[in-house]
Amino acid sequence: MDPKLLELLVCPVTKGPLTYDRERQELVSRSARLAYPVRDGIPVLLENEARTLTDEELEQ
Repeated sequence: MDPKLLELLVCPVTKGPLTYDRERQELVSRSARLAYPVRDGIPVLLENEARTLTDEELEQ
């Protein structure tokens, strides 16, 4: 994930920052408790495509 692109992207739900989880290929919005997939290097920032983060994942 290009760091400059990551600086420009925000969560579509909260408009807050996203962090990149390289291992899972996801962009994480802690404030929305959602993880958006990155497919073939392209972020899919659709709420219905995101998965909900568990309490354990938020504590990490």
